[in-house]
Amino acid sequence: MSNISNSTYLSAFASDVSHYALPNKFTYPFCYQPHPLALVASEELQQKLERFHPVEAEQQGRMYGVLIVKDAQGKLGYLAALSGNANETNTGESSTDKNKTNDDTAINFVPTIHQAYKQNEFEKQQQVEINNINKTIAQLEANPDISKLMLLLETEIAKSDEEIQGLQQQMRDNKKARKDRRTWLNTAVLPEDEHRDISIALSRASVTDKKALHALKLHHQTKISLTSNDLQQLTNEIASLKKLRKKRSAKLQKHFFKQYRMLNNKGESKDLIEIFADTLVQKPPAGSGDCAAPKLLQFAFEHNLTPLCMAEFWWGNQPKSEIRKHKHFYPACQGKCLPILGHMLAGMAVDKNPLLDNPAEDIAIEIVFQDEHVVVVNKPAGLLSVPGKSIKDSVYTRIKTQFPQASGGLIVHRLDMATSGLLMLALNERAHKHLQQQFMNKEISKRYVATIEGKLAKTSGKICLPLRGDFDDRPKQMVCHEHGKYAETHWQLIEEVDNTSKLFLYPITGRTHQLRMHCAHPDGLNLPIIGDSLYGNSADRLHLHAQRLSFTHPITKEQLTFEIAENF
Repeated sequence: MSNISNSTYLSAFASDVSHYALPNKFTYPFCYQPHPLALVASEELQQKLERFHPVEAEQQGRMYGVLIVKDAQGKLGYLAALSGNANETNTGESSTDKNKTNDDTAINFVPTIHQAYKQNEFEKQQQVEINNINKTIAQLEANPDISKLMLLLETEIAKSDEEIQGLQQQMRDNKKARKDRRTWLNTAVLPEDEHRDISIALSRASVTDKKALHALKLHHQTKISLTSNDLQQLTNEIASLKKLRKKRSAKLQKHFFKQYRMLNNKGESKDLIEIFADTLVQKPPAGSGDCAAPKLLQFAFEHNLTPLCMAEFWWGNQPKSEIRKHKHFYPACQGKCLPILGHMLAGMAVDKNPLLDNPAEDIAIEIVFQDEHVVVVNKPAGLLSVPGKSIKDSVYTRIKTQFPQASGGLIVHRLDMATSGLLMLALNERAHKHLQQQFMNKEISKRYVATIEGKLAKTSGKICLPLRGDFDDRPKQMVCHEHGKYAETHWQLIEEVDNTSKLFLYPITGRTHQLRMHCAHPDGLNLPIIGDSLYGNSADRLHLHAQRLSFTHPITKEQLTFEIAENF
């Protein structure tokens, strides 16, 4: 057990919380509404952050967490943590036990699980070796001969392409001229020996052209090969050092991960390598164990504190890619924290995962249109389009049951579980193929209605933000201009009510969570859809409805348009 005093990190509530009932179960960290005690603790922490960690214009924000605990004497209080491998005091300075203050309003964040800045001899030696490799690589890459040879190689390849293409064009012209000459020769009245000489000359000219092309290619290949070899001699050592650096870094990272020995309520301890061994990724992602939630639980278990509930919120400026709003609460991340917290919460009574509930179990699907080829339904909010890992009930399974004669894949497009509205399905392979082609050709028109939080300065516009999956926190998406897929949405204001805006949304592309991200992201509308628990705030439901759908019937070729009003 650590010798750190609990009182240094355990904060008493500044306000009276005696009227709040203690939670019966611990917070399910991946989908929750903060308990009143966690809300009070968060508000108190945020007041201290206003003083000691004010939001600065150029500084990116970060996640903070609070954990409500009881000590061995039953005293109620809370711990605070911030994400990242650093210890910070109330003043924002990195520290262990120094630089503390006697100010009663100060907050001291629980320490990191493995203090990387307190390196042992092995870690120091490994880091020195990696740093030396980095210096050597930098020195080798600074060799001016490398850039000269790269430019020379680029020039030679370009010249080779130009000259070879020029000769090939000349050969095509020569071939056409020879063809015309042979056509004339076949009709010309000439002595036999003269006819023969011309024919032989034409054949030799063809061979000469081919030899010239072969010689030119060989000439340039030789020059390019010589330059490439010279360049490779200079870069081989760099490549070898980078390979060695990768190996050393992986070894050091694995060592670090083994230092993160995560406890749980039963006193069991596992390092990160053991925890992630049975997951799909098998190796811990970078930053594993440094999020706020694992830090808080680890400290509580180490100091005989009983965890009651927790909450995590974002403090500061919005990052460029993810949706993170100042003071908004967010669940723990899936990629790094799901395996870790699965171990740490073992043996504790934890709230049920609300995502395992099927809110649309007793809600019937409205059939808007059907014939022997196509069915269009009004999907209720809360019903999956296709079966999930835990919930099998879906539009697909219900239509499969209702139309047992249906063949093929049925599903042509999807709606998020939380989104309601028009969904089209194909009842046979022919219809399915035709409708898929319409989607690929962007011949199907869709219009959504959404209510967003706040008012807009304009009445219409276009949003183009490329999207990709957030690998550390699926199923969330993120904006990525480097690797994201192109996504385009058009929007039009319908009306403003109080401090909300109702919009028409027209998705030109169909990326996952496209409308939700384009509304919530600062480079989009910067106003989340009401009820968007992933990118905004929870509510009774997500205020997003697929209101209109227009397509060509795959068999009759009739243009069909359907509209269903929203119910929010």
